Order: sequence, then C-alpha cells, then structure tokens
Amino acid sequence: MTTTTTTKLTFTLGKAALIAGLGLLLMTLTVPFAEFYIFPKLILDDAATTAENISKEKLLFTTSIFLHLITLLCDIVVAWALYLFLKPVQRYFSLLVAWFRLIYTAMYLVALTNLVKILTLVHQYTSGTGTEVAQNMQFYVDAFRLEWSFGLVIFGVYLVLLGLLVFKATYVPKIFGLLLLIAGLGYVIHTLGAFVSPETNLDLLFFTFFGELVFMFWLLIKGRTLKEPVPA
Repeated sequence: MTTTTTTKLTFTLGKAALIAGLGLLLMTLTVPFAEFYIFPKLILDDAATTAENISKEKLLFTTSIFLHLITLLCDIVVAWALYLFLKPVQRYFSLLVAWFRLIYTAMYLVALTNLVKILTLVHQYTSGTGTEVAQNMQFYVDAFRLEWSFGLVIFGVYLVLLGLLVFKATYVPKIFGLLLLIAGLGYVIHTLGAFVSPETNLDLLFFTFFGELVFMFWLLIKGRTLKEPVPA
C-alpha cells in the first residue's frame, strides 16, 4: 500500500511583507527617473520646444511611459501583498484599503493614456509646420499631470486608511501607522490645495510624503522576518 504525502506551502506574513516592500522599492526607482530626469529634459513650458524635444527623443519619451507602466503594475502587486499582510488585523477593512489603491491605479492608468496619445502625434509633427500638433501634444502632457494629480487625492485617502489599519496591527510598530496617516493627509491637503487654491504655497507638506518610504524599509528589514501564516 502506497501512502502519498502532500506538502502544503505556507504563505507567511513575512513573504507578504517582502513582496510589498520589493514592489515599493521598485517604484522608488521608476517614477523618480521619469519625473526628475527624463521629463525635465523633454517637457518645457513652450509647446513647440516640448514637441521638438519629444520628436527628437521619441525612444526616451517612450521609456518614461514604460517606467510609469511598471510603477502602475507594482501598485497592483503592492495592493495585493499589503492586503494579505494586514488581513489578520481586520479582513474586510484590509480589502477595502486594497480597493482604494486599485481605484487610484485605475485613475493613474487613465492619466497615462494621455502620454500614449502623444506618441500618435509625433509622426505628424514637423518643425515649423506643426504648431497645432505641438499644442495638442502640450494639451496631453497637461492632461496627464492634471488627471494623475487628481488621482493622488484617492491615494492620500488610501494612505490614511492604511495608516489606521497598520496602527491596529499588533505586529507592526504603531509609529508607522502614524507616519502613513500623516503622509496621507499631506497628499490630500497638497493635492486639493493645488486645485482649490493654487496660489497657496504648500511645499512644506513635501516632507510628510516619506511615510510610505519609511514603511517600505521596515517591511524589507523587519517585516519579512515575520513567520506567522496568512489566514485563509
């Protein structure tokens, strides 16, 4: 008589923390490169210059789009991993928090399509004869910025809810819940301020945005050592 033994692989909180941390880490390498290196080289205040730059550096501009796409995919993975990581705290609340990040990701994707539309205009643009095309390209750049910024309101609400959930978790230091809560409020106030009162200088709130970054380091260093299994 032959006995078959089945080995069940256990998915632990540490594995969920590691996946979430790695996803967040990858995002710190993608968007900043696109936003602070590529876009400043290509996108200026003058529509004609922007169109000329993008036409000459189409590959570089396409690279920035794919960097944003990688970030978007990481957002989905992080939403799933953090749902599993915080599932023991309160399952349905953790699911709600994950959905807020997914809603933000969907808004991010809609905004990103504006940059894809610019690629369809590049072949129409020729220096000296493409004034209207250049203005259309600038329109899509501005639309991307505006739509993505609006999505950050939802992201800020997500961080507030995530902070509350992390604060309740007995296996995570409460300081990280507070930092995420502050970061979320910073996103909401800063983004809404740009829409409601653009003349108000809210740059000081920039320092509140590091809550998720600090939490990422904890996930990668301490969180990954948790051995408790994720509940079914």
